[in-house]
Amino acid sequence: MKFRTWMSMTVACLFAALAITVQISAQITTFNVTGAGTGSGQGTTPAQINVWGSITGYYADSSGVYHGFLRAPNGSITTFDPTGSIFTAAYSLNLEGSIAGYYIDSTLFQFHDFLRAPDGTFTTFDPTGSTATFASNINDFGAIAGFYADSSGLYHGFVRASNANITTFDPTGSQGTFTVSASGLNDAGAIAGEYLDSSGVYHGFLRAGNGTITRFNVTGAGTGAGQGTISASINNFGVIAGNYIDSSGVNHGFVRTPDGNITKFNVKGAGTASGQGTVAGSNNLEGVTAGNYIDSSGVYHGFLRLP
Repeated sequence: MKFRTWMSMTVACLFAALAITVQISAQITTFNVTGAGTGSGQGTTPAQINVWGSITGYYADSSGVYHGFLRAPNGSITTFDPTGSIFTAAYSLNLEGSIAGYYIDSTLFQFHDFLRAPDGTFTTFDPTGSTATFASNINDFGAIAGFYADSSGLYHGFVRASNANITTFDPTGSQGTFTVSASGLNDAGAIAGEYLDSSGVYHGFLRAGNGTITRFNVTGAGTGAGQGTISASINNFGVIAGNYIDSSGVNHGFVRTPDGNITKFNVKGAGTASGQGTVAGSNNLEGVTAGNYIDSSGVYHGFLRLP
């Protein structure tokens, strides 16, 4: 008991010191990729940062063409495109520097997935039956998750193991399966996302590393088309953050723990009309949730929610 108390006090002191350090030393560094356009809708868009501080994302040049980039912790930037790409979107970056994303080829003008290794080599792939595919997650073990459209225009989820085997999946009753972008796959292989039912209602799902799928809905979520439960992020503990849309079209945030318990929340100042409210975007290992809220004037603001 004494050891546990000492540990609790030590951890509390460390977090307090960290908070003070962050307040003192926090600063913002802006950057643009060389070659990024300066017109409306052009420029640089970071998608994900890893624990080392490397950042991946994409930029639109002055012709409106998209390319991928990797920014190292020292600020140097490498741009890239898979061979034959006329549109490159890099979305997810893991610990070792591997990047997952998708691109459009210059021959058939179709979407394909890519894996960019730390040495810059590309592996491209498509789930069987895909006419357009969107890889947007990679974990620290090299597994990749995303979703794709079949010839009927129906969307399905997929996961590509580190050995290159691809498994496709859909929750029962799905008429469209979507995985979360950038932070929808954790190191245990669990995938978070949402699916549409035959009425156009969103439902959340969790696909465990063993393939078991759990469907869930937040109490209070609407049951009309375009309403329901939407996942936004899953951390390595299996905690899911997201938002639900009620019957009036208002957004509310939620956090779902691995035991299925759901905590709902709203940011003070969030609007209460359709299209307004609280939208969770990402959560980390410490249980901190980040996102945005839309006020009564339709203006977007960021928020940080501590556990």
